[in-house]
Amino acid sequence: MIPAAWRAGETAVIGLGKSGAAAAELLARDGIAVYASDAGTGAALEATAARLRAAGATVETGRHDLDRIARAAVVVASPGVPPDAPPLARARAARVEIVSEVEVGLRYLPGVPYIAVTGTNGKTTTTALIAHLLRAVGVPGAVEAGNIGTAVCALALAPKSPPVMVLEMSSFQLHDTPSIKPAVGVLTNLTPDHLDRYASVEDYYADKLRLFRSSDETSRTILNADDKESMFRARPNGAVHCFSVHGVEDAWYDRAAGELFVLGDVPLLARRDLPLLGDHNVANALAAAMSVMDLSDAHRSPDARRRLGEGLRSFRALAHRLESVGEHGGVLWINDSKATNVSSTLVAVEGMTRPAVVLLGGRHKGEPYTALIEPLRRRAKAVIAYGEAGPEIVRDLEPAVRVELMGSDFESVMARARALAAPGDAVLLSPACSSYDMFESYVQRGDAFRRLAAGPA
Repeated sequence: MIPAAWRAGETAVIGLGKSGAAAAELLARDGIAVYASDAGTGAALEATAARLRAAGATVETGRHDLDRIARAAVVVASPGVPPDAPPLARARAARVEIVSEVEVGLRYLPGVPYIAVTGTNGKTTTTALIAHLLRAVGVPGAVEAGNIGTAVCALALAPKSPPVMVLEMSSFQLHDTPSIKPAVGVLTNLTPDHLDRYASVEDYYADKLRLFRSSDETSRTILNADDKESMFRARPNGAVHCFSVHGVEDAWYDRAAGELFVLGDVPLLARRDLPLLGDHNVANALAAAMSVMDLSDAHRSPDARRRLGEGLRSFRALAHRLESVGEHGGVLWINDSKATNVSSTLVAVEGMTRPAVVLLGGRHKGEPYTALIEPLRRRAKAVIAYGEAGPEIVRDLEPAVRVELMGSDFESVMARARALAAPGDAVLLSPACSSYDMFESYVQRGDAFRRLAAGPA
């Protein structure tokens, strides 16, 4: 429920993307005084501002009133706003409580059970898989939200609450969501990331582990037994189940038999029937199925297990995540633009079953690329380094790996990849970098890859 202190003062909402706008509208419609601001401008933002004003909020675009923010009862921070941005820095200096949009949404949906997923890699696919499997076992209104794209506050604004939510939680969201207490919490893995925004990897891991801060004896937790950092650092209360693609756990992959097992000795699915590339997606499938089973004993019946298997068979790779975008001239083109860190690219390269021309580059995020050397030596036919990070990639990989350095013309990068690839090969875009030197987002980068994969216009 909404604290009395929030109702007594004004709430400042910083950033008016999807999540900030939904939070501002939800609070304003509840009669809470809202000041919402965004440093941006433009027609789309002005349309959002007009809608929020109609709901009763005070809205400013193109600036933030820092003095007003410092007087707020609470500040709601959009996940895209850096923690050192002036509005948040001013709020902290004034000792104003800062919360996420997810925190606001959860307070308006107190009776809705939810599964929450975090981790460095795999959380989006795992979140989408869990929601897909819940619908497969007979929960038609199950919905994915959070960092996956739908604001929790938007769900609270809907006329009817969902029966179950599956929340993808970023480290930034977890930092400012103190009341989070999922029925089932999933930690996919922990590897260094976002070192351009965190002072240390320890700070980054600490935010991920906030998923478990309110866990108790009723909580259920899913951990990756193959990830040493997760197993060492996670200390949740309640029941813990583990998954593995390398050993026998509560959910595991029998590689010799080619079968997936989850909470039982009867196989749930044959590996050949899972239409996703790579061992990491086998791990995501195991975690997702076990999460659904942990949410309710009804999801462990023979009929439910059959439905889970059918759900795994019918799931398709999400866009920009090891997504096959076509085979042209015998060359398979794979879009993994969402791989914005080294660990994501590592699992993508290790999952290649064809000789691969690998495209690495973009804006450097603070990680060395040396961890890619051995898998690239085994799997890569060629490596093309491009963009701002190109020279650093070359320095880290050569002479162990032969790398061609190119600039920031993506069409030229794709043309060179086409020239290097032969029938039977793959071209893999798995950049290990952010997209912001050349594109507005990883989505725009992946869309460009998909368009150019078909050949010159």
